[in-house]
Amino acid sequence: MRISNLNGRAHLTDKRAVDIAESSGGRFGPDPMDLFAQWPAFHEWARTAPVEAGVPYRPEDLGAPVPRPGQVFAIGLNYAEHAAETGMNAAPGVPSTFTKFVSCLTGPTGSIALTGPSVDWEVELVVAIGVEARNVAAADAWKYVAGVTIGQDFSDRDVQMTGSPPQFSLGKSFAGYGPTGPALVTFDEIAIDTPLRLRCWVNDELVQDGSTAQMILPVAVLIEQLSAICALYPGDLIFTGTPSGVGMGRTPARYLVSGDTVRTRIDGLGEMTHTFTQARAVGSGRGADVNGCCRP
Repeated sequence: MRISNLNGRAHLTDKRAVDIAESSGGRFGPDPMDLFAQWPAFHEWARTAPVEAGVPYRPEDLGAPVPRPGQVFAIGLNYAEHAAETGMNAAPGVPSTFTKFVSCLTGPTGSIALTGPSVDWEVELVVAIGVEARNVAAADAWKYVAGVTIGQDFSDRDVQMTGSPPQFSLGKSFAGYGPTGPALVTFDEIAIDTPLRLRCWVNDELVQDGSTAQMILPVAVLIEQLSAICALYPGDLIFTGTPSGVGMGRTPARYLVSGDTVRTRIDGLGEMTHTFTQARAVGSGRGADVNGCCRP
């Protein structure tokens, strides 16, 4: 099944959209986050829900499928070629972990205000937790996952690399810098052991083309290692890392400019499109004009 946030309400979507609260007679609430409090029961109900009885919808009305996770874990340097192109290497077997603050999350379409001259792209598979996970073994990890979606880890590299040692989270958390969508896809739609192709285009140029099979630490191992330290709660998100092809890894480096359109695709999950607008001064307090974005 595919669960979408349509104008702030949870829907099952295919070519048409079914309002979950209305279709379930109020058993499940309209807020997309309500589903995670009852995830096993919701998943069982949704397997037989009448998606064909839905109504047409506009992709531009979709917001982030998981709009307010309690925790967002983001994994750096999880593809060997990406680590090499950036000149950085994570400790073997240990996930390089930071966060994207929740206020940066947004939906799969819209415009985003640049924050400076060094904004970069990173296509990622994003995992949503469905059942509380503590000390989970990798062999059991997928039982705790609600589904997966597409993510972009847009990054202001100047801010990210500020300080010694550099800090990642703030430079990756400006308004609109965490798009996800278009839907949360469950494993009724895709098999957990199927490698997924990730691609990113800037305008018409293909800049990233990788596969989840290239991850250094697969999703199940990430869940094992994170849950050994932190409880993972229903609705939490994990950005699982990006393949090679980012702007900072090029010679010379290439970053986004006003008017650029970034198209992000993971086969089987769908596609996102975002257009960047004129840079704003860091600290100005003005948010990005993006569907579903939380403004500071």
